[in-house]
Amino acid sequence: MPKRILIFSLAYFPKHVGGAEVAIKEITDRIPSSLYEFHMVTLRFDSTLPKMEKVGNVFVHRIGFVKRNPTMADLRKFPLHFNKLLFQFWAFFKAATLHRKLDFYATWAMMAHSCGVPAALFKLSHKKVKYVLTLQEGDPPEYIERKMLPLFPLFKRAFTSADMIQSISTFLVTWSKKMGANCPTVVIPNAVNIKHFSQTYPTEELNGIKDKLKKKKNDVFLITTSRLVKKNACDDVIRSLTHLPKNYHFIILGTGPDEDMLRALARGLKVESRVQFLGQIGHADLPKYLVASDIFIRPSLSEGMGNSFVEAMAAKLPVIATQEGGIADFLFDPELNTEKDPTGRAVKARDPEGIARAAKLYISDKAMTEKIVSNAEKMAREKYDWNLIAKDMEEKVFGALLKV
Repeated sequence: MPKRILIFSLAYFPKHVGGAEVAIKEITDRIPSSLYEFHMVTLRFDSTLPKMEKVGNVFVHRIGFVKRNPTMADLRKFPLHFNKLLFQFWAFFKAATLHRKLDFYATWAMMAHSCGVPAALFKLSHKKVKYVLTLQEGDPPEYIERKMLPLFPLFKRAFTSADMIQSISTFLVTWSKKMGANCPTVVIPNAVNIKHFSQTYPTEELNGIKDKLKKKKNDVFLITTSRLVKKNACDDVIRSLTHLPKNYHFIILGTGPDEDMLRALARGLKVESRVQFLGQIGHADLPKYLVASDIFIRPSLSEGMGNSFVEAMAAKLPVIATQEGGIADFLFDPELNTEKDPTGRAVKARDPEGIARAAKLYISDKAMTEKIVSNAEKMAREKYDWNLIAKDMEEKVFGALLKV
């Protein structure tokens, strides 16, 4: 009989999902149902969604305040904006009720700041049930800790009571130790859809994208796929354009609260004609925009890992990034990390001139650029495939719990 595992997640398919939810589905879809039966407690938000259904290999149990077909903006309004706070306790009570019927072998909390508190409460009252904490956080730990201050004792217990911590980067493992974790830890990164991002396109299709972007023959397009928030530092890329020739442009795929500020910055620096805000581009079309561009860039101030970098590497696009947080696990600079095969160009945080230098190096040193692109694509293919990640989760996390 398969062992039942209960997942705590703030959201889940089919709506309002992000990278963490994608990771759950990609992993659970690949683990044999003969071994594990997955259940989940998550927020409902949308009254059109059933309170319980099976999505892929997960039985989803939904709770919380609802509205018919809410938008992302609705989630921040009354009463839906109370859901995330109340989930910390609702999820625990729902889990306890389900456990009486289903007898869970383990619980699995997806991200400490989202689901660590209900998982810790459940562990406190069900000591024999194993507890796995996954760390996927992208915000700086200091910011997360401040955000969780009202529940800090319980938040810290999310780390100290875990039987196993799976992290997407060594950076987040270090944070878990700082928070008092003393259980076994394992680094298993997120993966990307390598096949999707490495596909090739007919020349006329790529030319159509270039025409849409008004790309001229000698133009160099820097592209990012980012939420427009402070930590992704798109403002530093805009500032870097003042240190680059006028044929260098910045293409922004994504939306966020900083968009108006970024547009005003581009106008103030008189580079608005070289910055294009394309908004949200569908997942199906995203690789075309990457392939039609020349360099991927996101000079992040913090990253738990950063799937977008690996997606760009799979698309054979050279990458410029900082080595903040989890990025340091996979981006190795030919000048800074001479003991490693180079996979990108690294810049310091808040360094527009450094960004400009890295972009120029990619264009001027073709031999090194080809080497970096080849190494990065190989790494993405060999290390960041979902089949490999699911196998590691099955063996190194859930299987290892039998020995804890």
